Amino acid sequence: MFTKPTSTARSPLNAPSLTRGNTQSIQLESTLKDLPLYDFAAELDVLGTEVARVFEQHSLLPGVILTEQGRFVGMLPRQRLLEYLLRPYGVDLFLDKPLRVLHSYDRAVLLILSGDTPILSAAQQALRRPFDRLSDPIVVHLDSDQYRILDVHELNIAYWQLRGIETQVRIERLQLQMVQSEKMASLGRLVDGVSHEILDPVSFIWGNLSHIAEYSRSLLEIIQVYEKYVIQVPQKITDLKEEIEFDYICEDLPKTLDSIRTGAERLSRLANSLQNFCHIDEVYPRPANLHDCLDSVLLLLKSRLTSSIQVVKHYGHLPPIPCFISQLSQVFMNILNRSIDALLNQAARCELESCESPKITILTEVCSLDGSGQRWVSVQISDSNPEISIETQNQLLNAFSTDLAQETSLAMSYRIVTGRHGGKFRVYSSIEPEFRGTVFEILLPLN
Repeated sequence: MFTKPTSTARSPLNAPSLTRGNTQSIQLESTLKDLPLYDFAAELDVLGTEVARVFEQHSLLPGVILTEQGRFVGMLPRQRLLEYLLRPYGVDLFLDKPLRVLHSYDRAVLLILSGDTPILSAAQQALRRPFDRLSDPIVVHLDSDQYRILDVHELNIAYWQLRGIETQVRIERLQLQMVQSEKMASLGRLVDGVSHEILDPVSFIWGNLSHIAEYSRSLLEIIQVYEKYVIQVPQKITDLKEEIEFDYICEDLPKTLDSIRTGAERLSRLANSLQNFCHIDEVYPRPANLHDCLDSVLLLLKSRLTSSIQVVKHYGHLPPIPCFISQLSQVFMNILNRSIDALLNQAARCELESCESPKITILTEVCSLDGSGQRWVSVQISDSNPEISIETQNQLLNAFSTDLAQETSLAMSYRIVTGRHGGKFRVYSSIEPEFRGTVFEILLPLN
């Protein structure tokens, strides 16, 4: 047992207390306030033997907060006190002297963190300390005059608990992605099969339309020749011609065949667009025509594009781009869907107020960003929404985050462009008359 020597009146030493925190419902966003914190402070004039006696009575107490007239001046770890006492003449030098003496010897830089510091961040900062200070407790600053002590072992336990939660979330997200990918692959195979089944009869119709048109023209010519050389036409034939409106048929038949040809062509383009959109990419990128890709996506979105929303295309001269075309189709689909969502209310308002119709502008070109000779293909998709604020731009940029807690279409598009294609994904507000509004720019390297 430590014995207290005879001394003059000194500052009282309060018994330590422990705040249990909220370790039962610890989450990725939990802070140091949620961990068990010790409240034990001593003035510098308190003798070392008094603090040693408290340490002896409370074996889990990691240290003591040092104050001078109530003002925080430092922290003395329990392990550090024991190390000084084990030195030659350590008991005589430090145990019977005020803490001021021991504090003058122990001048290491403390790790002082706010109570609002996330546990994950605090653990990383604790690991950056010098090797001989890794076991020291951490000082937690709650407010202007409140300091608490956090045992580093409690922090490490919480840190690894959170790492386990993070790993579990990552595994669940990976499983969800695998299920979603399998669903999308199954849906892609289904749509591809349906498109193939559509293309078969469409090809049959398309292939026979030319023959039908030729046969119809030949039959009409024969009838015209009969009418020219048969002077006396039987009354029954005349009545039948009037009954079936023969003159109208001769005029409308070519138009009907043209309409069938146009419908078959549109259906063929739609089926091809579905096949291209649902196509499973190869292991390596293949050269593709981005303009055809954009046109295919616009065709699929035609049902959402009301007559009030204009689509203006400024296509430059682009070479075939090595890419994963199906994934880029998904990126274009995500951006155009977002632009259409943003313009629908504006389109309805313009119909009532007779203002300028909303517009989506697509610009493609080959450019050089920094003059280094590196060529990029730029695809800019802008909508005529009013100029967005800096706060809204930051929200859009945050949507590119790959945080485990969120998975947005913009985040997926960002990863496809930057991670899969080594490109750049930008979003900004333009004030140019031709491209006024929100602009999403996709940059793909050519080499």
